[in-house]
Amino acid sequence: MKKPQIKHFVRSKAIRKKKEEIGLSPYAVVFRGEQRLDKTLINAMDFDLEEVREFEITTGEQLKSVHERKTLSWIFVNGIHDIPRLEEIAAEFEIPNNILSDILNPSLRPKIEVFDKGIFITLKLMQYQDKTEQVSVENLSLIVSENTLISFREEAGPVFEPVRERIRKYNNKIRTSGSDYLAFALLDIVVDNYIYIMGILGEKIERLDEKMTVNPRKELLDEINIYKREINFLRKSILPAKEMILSLVKSDTDFLSNKNRLHFRELQYNINEAVELSDSYREILFDQISIYHTIVSSRLNDIMRTLTVFSVIFIPLTFIVGVYGTNFDYLPELHWKYGYFIMWGVMVLVAIGMLVYFWRKRWF
Repeated sequence: MKKPQIKHFVRSKAIRKKKEEIGLSPYAVVFRGEQRLDKTLINAMDFDLEEVREFEITTGEQLKSVHERKTLSWIFVNGIHDIPRLEEIAAEFEIPNNILSDILNPSLRPKIEVFDKGIFITLKLMQYQDKTEQVSVENLSLIVSENTLISFREEAGPVFEPVRERIRKYNNKIRTSGSDYLAFALLDIVVDNYIYIMGILGEKIERLDEKMTVNPRKELLDEINIYKREINFLRKSILPAKEMILSLVKSDTDFLSNKNRLHFRELQYNINEAVELSDSYREILFDQISIYHTIVSSRLNDIMRTLTVFSVIFIPLTFIVGVYGTNFDYLPELHWKYGYFIMWGVMVLVAIGMLVYFWRKRWF
């Protein structure tokens, strides 16, 4: 019978350094990931208290026009493989080569860096896909400047649509609080996804307890080990994101206003919740492995105890049979008329006596 395959929870895995990248300058403007979109798409939202304008950016003139406006602008780039287009953005907004190189590196660890014209933030964006019941992971980079927020994603998708809807519908705080507040709104969605994903994974892990008490089969241990590996993979993104947010809160920069630092502190509390959930479920998985081995060991002990009882019962019976199975000419009992039945009676009495003794000792 074919062994059933266990469905993985995390769809994407970490991108590792390629051999050809060894020795490459850290400031080299080279795309170091895997292309996920056919074409890089650049769109923008430009807004103030009275009006919201949405459009696609296809030329350098449009990019320059957005930069020169005094209104708040959000430029979202989907697909980071098109180096010439990203170099065009970097030139217009005076983004240093080392930061552009980091944007082109999806395997980069979450970090924050302050430069002359803004703040660079990068971390992992995770999304739970309802159709596949799996988690996708991609890199998200943000450039927070005076009146502009630029977001760089590997893929396109509606994950930030709630923020766009708030901008379209409400002419209040999100339109007037600056690019740093807009960055907070995006990071808040990222962290909320961490908590949501850990909750879903936690439900799957907690269901294993019920399966374990009913039937601790070998496939269950395989499932526990898969969840253990995947929660460790998720922690590799969540823990550095916690460090990054802490550094962001403590950063001394004019691009993060004092009135908005309160929101980033709230973000810090939320990321702590995600980390605590990951710690809790990780401990549960280790406990489940211990419980599994305890149950299996207990069942093995029960089996061995039963086999031992039967072995001990048959030892004297085997002795009796062995004595009367010898080939000596003179065995007095061999000539008794009822010798055969007496031997069976003795064997049955011995077996029953030993069973009674073991039962009174509660050995089975």
